[in-house]
Amino acid sequence: MKVMTIGVLKEPSPETRVSLLPEHIGILKKLNVDVLVEKAAGEKAFASDEKYVEAGASVDTRENVIAKSEIVLSIHLPSEDEVSSLKSKVLLGIFQPLYNPGFVKQFTTAGVTVFSIDMIPRSTRAQSMDVLSSQANIAGYKAVLLAANLFPRYFPMFMTAAGSIPPAKVLILGAGVAGLQAIATARRLGAVVEVFDTRPAVKEEVMSLGARFVEVEGAADASKAGGYAVEQTPEFLQKQKERIAASVEKSDIIITTAQIFGKRAPVLLTEAMISKMKSGSVIIDIAAATGGNTDVTKNNEVINYKGITIVGNSDLPSTMPSDASKLYGKNICNFLQLIIDKEGKLNLNYEDELVKGTLIS
Repeated sequence: MKVMTIGVLKEPSPETRVSLLPEHIGILKKLNVDVLVEKAAGEKAFASDEKYVEAGASVDTRENVIAKSEIVLSIHLPSEDEVSSLKSKVLLGIFQPLYNPGFVKQFTTAGVTVFSIDMIPRSTRAQSMDVLSSQANIAGYKAVLLAANLFPRYFPMFMTAAGSIPPAKVLILGAGVAGLQAIATARRLGAVVEVFDTRPAVKEEVMSLGARFVEVEGAADASKAGGYAVEQTPEFLQKQKERIAASVEKSDIIITTAQIFGKRAPVLLTEAMISKMKSGSVIIDIAAATGGNTDVTKNNEVINYKGITIVGNSDLPSTMPSDASKLYGKNICNFLQLIIDKEGKLNLNYEDELVKGTLIS
């Protein structure tokens, strides 16, 4: 009996993550499938081809991996030249279809079944497959470490014989998964932390981590937005702007994480607000890929704006490729168990909300 093959592609530079690590191969072997890995696919995540072979996978060229696999794993979209070679296959990754609508039509025309795992409904059942949460956790952690590295002063308070150093004041905009991890990390480093979020429900979590919650009354209900922000009324936005402006002026570090599902990230920091920050202050904008939370963010760039360092980086998980790949790979393995039956065959149950929710072609 022919055994189904799952293929793992190498990601294009500068991506350092890989869809599966050698430690995940055993999980898939239990599903009665074979795993074929493109040469050097895990190299940047510190997983050698030899480790994959030892774990029970095979290693081959990119062309052969695509040709021999029924399911193809690729965090990013394959090139346009490869679309036709994926006909009648299943492709799984993080494809952001609401920001890249053109490719959905392309894959549908080519007869490729595509699952975009970032579209998975954010329900309790889906938590073990939620790649946005697993990767956002890393982004929040690394955002604070990056800020500490760029900030020209200490994070914690110091009392020394040469004088006292006050603690850094950190403002975090958005208390989702990334924001909460950023709070915890900044507090461990000894900073004083303030947090703004339009969802009153997160106040308790924020305070339990030792941060102060900045409240603005009258926010639209975001409880059903799957962890994202929602669009607000003009009246609320004006009140929000005033409260944020007061916090921005006294902040040394700002971490911005606010995103709206399928839309441009909300602009929370205007040029006028940023201009009032102290010289040497740092802003890390991890919503940069969807437009950014500031007026001046440039995606994948570090800029100096009137003495303020502004980092536009939505790719922080790639700076920690080993653990990012470990968590992402486990998310993928959990999802694959939904679409592969006990005999190791493809079983697409379109009645399942998680299968239906991630299916885009």
